[in-house]
Amino acid sequence: MIKNRDFIIVGLQALDNAIGSNCINIAYEFAKHNRVLYVNYPVDRFSKIREKNDPRMQKRKNIIRGKEDDLVKIQDNFWNLFPRTTLESISQLGNKCLFDYLNKINNKRFAKQIQSAIDRLGFKDVIIFNDSDMYRSLYLKEFLNPALYIYYTRDNMIFVDFWKKHGVRIEGALMGKSDLVVANSTYLADYGRKFNKNSFYVGQGCDTSLFDNKLIKEIPEDIKDIKKPIIGYIGVLYTLRLDIDVLVYLAKNSPEWSIVLVGPEDDNFKASELHSLSNVYFLGSKKMEELPKYLAQFDVALNPQILNEVTIGNYPRKIDEYLAMGKPTVATKTEAMSVFADHTYLATNKEEYLELTKKALNENSKEKEAEREKFAKSHTWENNVKEIYKVIEEVEKNNK
Repeated sequence: MIKNRDFIIVGLQALDNAIGSNCINIAYEFAKHNRVLYVNYPVDRFSKIREKNDPRMQKRKNIIRGKEDDLVKIQDNFWNLFPRTTLESISQLGNKCLFDYLNKINNKRFAKQIQSAIDRLGFKDVIIFNDSDMYRSLYLKEFLNPALYIYYTRDNMIFVDFWKKHGVRIEGALMGKSDLVVANSTYLADYGRKFNKNSFYVGQGCDTSLFDNKLIKEIPEDIKDIKKPIIGYIGVLYTLRLDIDVLVYLAKNSPEWSIVLVGPEDDNFKASELHSLSNVYFLGSKKMEELPKYLAQFDVALNPQILNEVTIGNYPRKIDEYLAMGKPTVATKTEAMSVFADHTYLATNKEEYLELTKKALNENSKEKEAEREKFAKSHTWENNVKEIYKVIEEVEKNNK
């Protein structure tokens, strides 16, 4: 346990981000025993124009103009900073030298805002926890001189289009100069170790409190008349991460099953053959608090990830949510999924998906459901942060 320290959190999600993030959960857990400053990412020039009608952008413009407070107390030990600066939009610049020059200017502007908040709050010997913000936070170690700089990797970001131009060299350099790297999958920890020997797998937290069968009191109207068995997926239907062919194969080869997909679709899903199959149901986006009601109706839950550079090291939080409600779960076999190997069915192709889904239906039991629930509920944010604390203490001890 680490207590009475001062943490600075930077990352890819602002605290008022609608979809939440690992980093936000971790920050609140840090704040139970430490002081925490959660720093929203600064706005950039293109975003100011592109998102000018977004209420969140309008709020940020008011803060930059001095019309609203930039430093807001959220609760005891926890503050949120809205940086009063604008960064240059450089992520897609092709010229490496120009990118590096402007990125250092951006970092300096960002660091100045953080330092102002540090001074106002009286923070000392800060620990910077960087959630994959590889560009804007590349030089924060030099500009802010923290007691410890931690880089947190929880997705293979460098293979996402946004990061491809400079991500490989920048993330590697940032990992290399960080005091330690922490990862939510063994794959990403191994990757971090290529650049920094102090790279550790610390697991993943998940708030499963909503995903409790005892809380389900009603069946949503748009699923209650769908024929059983229901084989379902909950989440964004995004072809960078999901294999449409698996879903088509299941629907065609088991017409007696109902394939239910809950979540928003990208254009490829909207144009896919799935929409022409009578036993496939698209139920659209739902509020977070509604999702357990839909999951409760599934007989088998799916996560048909497509295997690529983005997904290979990804820890899918939805698996914890599925298991927390005891659902038999069939998912794509990846290195990150090895954590779930004893409680899920892991497939390597569409044929295995079909066979394992049949197996999941046939051998389910109350005992298996209870085991799944117990396992998923051990993946708390408290336990996740305890693992982070352990490696912080280890590295600090070795640095003395």
